[in-house]
Amino acid sequence: MIGVFGGTFAPIHKGHLRLAMAARNQLRLDQVRLIPAAAPPLRAAPAVPAARRLRWVELAVAGERALIADGRELRRAGPSFTVDTLVELRAEHPREPICLLLGQDAAQRLPRWHQWRRLPELAHLVFFHRPGVAPLREPVTRLLRGRRARSVAQLRARPAGLWWRCAMPPVSVSGTEVRRRLARGLEVKGLVPDAVIADFTKKDLEAFAR
Repeated sequence: MIGVFGGTFAPIHKGHLRLAMAARNQLRLDQVRLIPAAAPPLRAAPAVPAARRLRWVELAVAGERALIADGRELRRAGPSFTVDTLVELRAEHPREPICLLLGQDAAQRLPRWHQWRRLPELAHLVFFHRPGVAPLREPVTRLLRGRRARSVAQLRARPAGLWWRCAMPPVSVSGTEVRRRLARGLEVKGLVPDAVIADFTKKDLEAFAR
């Protein structure tokens, strides 16, 4: 079973890694593919180029069992639509269960995603609940109605079409806070993997400061 975890990863931080590892362990995933968005369609383009962000994901997952840096969205022109990524993965793995990993805040924005109603055709939807975030609302609940999996085994038994809720690991770091600290020249050790910090260049730090 394959997990798909997308984002800008600008930069990847330990909260991202904890979520990916929690999904791997709770769902018994064979792999989790961390996929940087080259051109995120619903937010401003990150200040740091996509190739640098992919490089940081590669450094962050090196040595982590079953975590894979996947640069496929850098090889596509146009906006980085999740549905296109899932179509590609489904073509590569026609019978394999695929789980799209979503923080609950991202889940609230699903109706703004390109062709979002196609997502259950292509993958299971796995939500990470965070205390203080509002519950899912219509029309997301309407799309999910009757699709809740009763067990992880049920997810494994079919390629797509169900949804599941995972426990959110304790995360005390956010991308916004990391970027704020980098912009001010402050330390991010303990928040960002050491290998990623060591790879920051002067140009990267100047980009965060803009």
